[in-house]
Formats: sequence, C-alpha cells, structure tokens
Amino acid sequence: MEVVRRLILLAVLVTSYLAELSLTESEGKSNCTASLGGTSMSEVHNAMILQLNPDENCTWTIERPENKSVRIIFSYVQLDPDGSCESENIKVFDGTSTAGPLLGEVCSKNDFVPVFESSSNTLTFQIITDSTVIQRSVFLFYYFFSSGTSIPDCGGYLDAFEGSFTSPNYPKPHPELAYCVWHINVEKGYKIKLEFKEIFLETDAYCRFDFIAVYDGSSTDSGLIAQVCGLTKPTFESSSDSLTVVLSTDYANSYRGFSASYTSVYAEEVNTTSLTCFSDKMRVILSKSYLESFNYNENNLQLIDPTCRPKVSNVVEFSIPLDGCGTIKKAEDHSITYTNIVTLTPLSTSAVITRQKSLQIIVKCEMENNSTLEIMYVTEDDIIQNQNALGKYNTSLAFFESNSFEKPVVESPYYVFLNQTVFVQASLHTSDPNLVVLLDTCRASPTSDLASPTYDLIRSGCSEDETCKVYPLSGHYGRFQFNAFKFLRSLTSVYLQCKILICDSNDPQSRCNQGCVSRRKRDISSYKWKTDSIIGPIRLKRDRGASGNSGFQLPAEESPNQPFNSLHLFSFMALVLNVVIVGAVIVRHYVNRRTAYKYQKLQNY
Repeated sequence: MEVVRRLILLAVLVTSYLAELSLTESEGKSNCTASLGGTSMSEVHNAMILQLNPDENCTWTIERPENKSVRIIFSYVQLDPDGSCESENIKVFDGTSTAGPLLGEVCSKNDFVPVFESSSNTLTFQIITDSTVIQRSVFLFYYFFSSGTSIPDCGGYLDAFEGSFTSPNYPKPHPELAYCVWHINVEKGYKIKLEFKEIFLETDAYCRFDFIAVYDGSSTDSGLIAQVCGLTKPTFESSSDSLTVVLSTDYANSYRGFSASYTSVYAEEVNTTSLTCFSDKMRVILSKSYLESFNYNENNLQLIDPTCRPKVSNVVEFSIPLDGCGTIKKAEDHSITYTNIVTLTPLSTSAVITRQKSLQIIVKCEMENNSTLEIMYVTEDDIIQNQNALGKYNTSLAFFESNSFEKPVVESPYYVFLNQTVFVQASLHTSDPNLVVLLDTCRASPTSDLASPTYDLIRSGCSEDETCKVYPLSGHYGRFQFNAFKFLRSLTSVYLQCKILICDSNDPQSRCNQGCVSRRKRDISSYKWKTDSIIGPIRLKRDRGASGNSGFQLPAEESPNQPFNSLHLFSFMALVLNVVIVGAVIVRHYVNRRTAYKYQKLQNY
C-alpha cells in the first residue's frame, strides 16, 4: 500500500513539471472550470475558455523551463457589467504568484483588448468575481516568444500625410502567433480616415482567435473603436491626429490577412480660407467648395515658388516653410514678417483670352506675441485676399550636463551640490536660419512664481553674478553657466526665469549683436521679438564631500535619516532647556513644601 501511495505521488509531481498551465484553487473553495484548447499541455501555446461562477477566486500560473517570455491575450471578456472593478476583476502578475509585480488589471469597464507580456518565462493571473448571479465567460490564449526576435513588416510608425500598410506576407497567409502594432500620427489639426480594402481573417462571432483592434489614440490604452475579423471592409475615423491598429493571430487557420490605407482629414470646418502661423511654417487652408465657386481646383494653385505643391484631402493645404517656397522675410522694429502669395491662375486652353477671374491670396505672419489676429478683404473684378496673422516663435529653456551642451538633464527636480557648475541653454525652434538668440535677463527665485526674494544672474545681456559666464551668440541657442547657490532662510529650490530676445542675424545694429550694454544704451536699441521662459527647480544635494562620495543624495530637507542640521539642533537645545527649567521649578516647589512643614513628635497612644 505504501508503494502504491509513493507511485501516485511521483506521478503527480511529474505531471506538474510537464504542465505549463497549473490551476490553483484559492483556499480550496474555487469552483472554476476551464476548457483547455490544444492537443497537448506541453505545447508552446494554448487557449482557455473559462465559465465563471459567482464568488470565484482562482489563480493560474503559466510556466515553461525555456528562457522565453509569455504573452497572454484576453480576446473576449464577459464579466458583470454592473460590477465594480474592485469586486470583480482579472489581475495579471509578472512571476510565479500574485506576490509578483502587477502587470495590469481587467474588468467590465475596460475599453480595450487586454494583452500582457511577462519579463521572464512565468506569468500568473487571478480572477475574482462578485456574488451576482450572471453568465460570465472569458476566452484567452497565450504563447511563449523570444523578445529579441520579430516578424518582418509586423507593425511600425506611420507619420506621412497619407499611406498604406498590410499584414505580414500579404496577400499570402499571415504568420501564426503574430502581434503587430501600427502607430499612425499625422499633423495636428487633422484626423485620420482609415479604410480597409480587405480583411480576411478567421471568422468568429466574438473575434476571439484572429482579430484586428483599432484604437482612437496613440496607444492600445486609448479607447477601442472596434475589434473586427472575418471577411469585411470597414472604414474608421479618429477623433484626433493619432490612431493605433493591432493585428493579433493565434496558432491555427491562417488566411490572407488585411490591406489598409489612411489619409489625413482636416478637423475644423473651413468655408473659405484660413491662415495659421507656427514657429517654422505658415499653414494656409483653402476650402474645396470655395475654389469650386471660381471654377478652380488644386491644380490652379501655386506659391511664389511654383514647385511647392499643396496637400489635398477634404481641404487644400499649403504648408509654407518660413525659409522656403519663395517666402519673403522683412525685419522691422520689434517684429519679423514672413510673406508669401497663393496665386490661382486659369488653366485656359487659349493664350489670348480667359473668362475666369484671377485670385491672389497674400499671406503674412508677423511673429510678435501669443495672440492671433486674422483679417481679410476682397476686391471686385480680380480678387485679392490679404490674410494676416500674429504668431509666436517656439522657445525652450533646459539644463545640460556639461559645457558641450549635448546631453540635456531630463530629471526634475534637478539635484546639484552647492557651488556645482550649472549649464543652461535657451533654444529657438524655427526653420529660419537667419535668426539669433540673446539672453537679455535671467533671474533666480526660490519659488516658481518668481516672487521675492530674487537674484539677477544676467541683466541687459551682462553677467551680474561673479560665477556667471555668458557664452557668445550661437545661432538659435543662448547659453550660460553659473555656480549653484541657495537663498538664505529659504528652501533649497531655485527657479530660473530668462527673457530671450530674437533678432535678425543680418542686422549688425540689432539688440542681439550689441551683447552686454548699459540700460541707457539698451533703451534706444531694437530687437525683433522677446519671450519669457521659466525652468526649475534646482535643488541642493546633501554635501558628502568630506567623505569623498559625490553620488546623488536626497536634498537636506527631504532625507528621513540624516543627522541633525542647525534647525534640528536648535530645537533640541530649546527642548532640553525647557526640561531643565521645568525640573528646577518642580524641585524648588518640593523643597518649599518640605520646609513649610516641621517635624512633630508623634503622640503616644
């Protein structure tokens, strides 16, 4: 009998080792049931159909000896639609138990197809249901894959105005166990129209096996527009300038896959024309119906440089660079104006006569401030439109690791040691090469609103701090360095605000070319544009120089285990003094009471 018992135990251990999917019942009370797909539990992929009861708490662990990752896809989830995510959910963990890192959570409120990947060869998921009596069903499949390998033409980034893409191997059968993600991004102000010319995937009422998921945004965490499969030719439109498309296939029944194309659709309604000014271009939008009212189309349009052609979608757009397509730049006091002309000329078959009016749209962008103003007037006979708009240059302020200004500091707050050299760069983001940046004023403050007290590092282009060094003019960049400091009786945070002047580099009398000047001389000089940028905070590291440790440390006010600083020492001494005073008062009171009572001889009874 003992021998039989040992053989049974050995068989159970062997089965546990070979099985890549093990079902563990929580506290021995689970009624979870599973229908396992596949012919053998030793396959590298499998599928499960779970029929769940109320008050379930079940945990599964997927594991194989190979050094591969696990991808699990919950392609169909039917949970309590009225249940909360706290009381009914699916949780996926990275590792052999629910004590591992949480990869994600699924409930009835999720609007995506849940897909999770482990960092190693083990993954655990747990399903908890509430007490509601309702039909629940979950279909999932999983497989093991090597993270270093990829399928050709499986996903990618598409950022052209329009384009097309297909499933891998199209029109031949798509690969098995493929998970491909395409991210589509177009210009701001546009939406995306996605059209599937063909979808030929395995047919299923719930698209559980092979499917395409379309998301309204830049990732699979965005809202799910649709999950499709079978034989169909759907069309979708995003609500913004990004769209995500996923192809997921299982290990059986491969067909042709899909072929799709997309195009940009201008999001706003344009009745006639519009002009928008950017830091590096002008965008001119013309309504197709407006052109048709003059018997014109996009073939009649041209700029000063006729080789620059428009993009055509539901509107006609000219994206005009500030330094190209014949754009004319005019530098005036405190502003720079960029001008181009959109000309509509008849495509006449005769070189002598025409019965169409000529149309000229003069577009001007004045780079001055944050506001935008547009005006237009129309003349009789031949038509001349003037489109003027105020725009702004795009500028930024950043810390850098060294005076080479190659690697920006990405962490925030930026922790530095007292007296450490700090490198700062102001950048102008524009396509115009004939502009130059001057750091006119840079001021420091312990608060983000630049309230008092403040300390000037640069004033009128001149260094005001003995450690501050302003670098020579360098095109679209203004640079300086200084040694880190802190404000007295303040926190260790420091914020910087810099006023940036932008000038025409071809003007030798511009304010930028004058560099450091006195305030009197500065008042009579000119600049083309100015803006304020704020960066910070800088925070001091705890000084460990005496011990030779120059690594990153928590700032003094945030370190939970550091020795007493001066404030702590003062508080401690005050506390000790109070204790001494109170003790002295108590002792004196006790002594007084002792002296107030004289010893008396006890009476004999």
